[in-house]
Amino acid sequence: MSRLNELNQDMITAMKAKDKERLSTIRMLKSALQTEQINKGDELTEEEELTVLAREKKQRVESLSEFKSAGRKDLIDKLDKEISIVDHYLPEQLSEDEIRKIVQDAIAQTQASSMKDMGKVMGALMPKTKGKADGALVSSIVKEELNK
Repeated sequence: MSRLNELNQDMITAMKAKDKERLSTIRMLKSALQTEQINKGDELTEEEELTVLAREKKQRVESLSEFKSAGRKDLIDKLDKEISIVDHYLPEQLSEDEIRKIVQDAIAQTQASSMKDMGKVMGALMPKTKGKADGALVSSIVKEELNK
């Protein structure tokens, strides 16, 4: 079942339960997927759906840090709930140890030896970690491993 179909089902459930916060977040996610689908002019692949959902989560996480620095408790709570709803539609996130293992394998596979090879390593990594790990975390682990 595509994420769009799953969102439609969950939207109906949220409507029946009168869960306004969940309904609002699901509608935003559905809208983002539909917009991307219209821009592409074709059905989205699972990887493309994950990319859109990861982008939506990233936007919320960035806003969350800004709200925390501004001391906006009301908005922080709302965004925390939205992030947990978005997480429901993303695959389980990889742990730092799992990411480190994948990075080490990619470095060995690409025979990378210095920071100049970071692009090759990231190119090999992204398909494996797409939607399953934060890109900034992956990048920092790659830098750390290449500087050993």
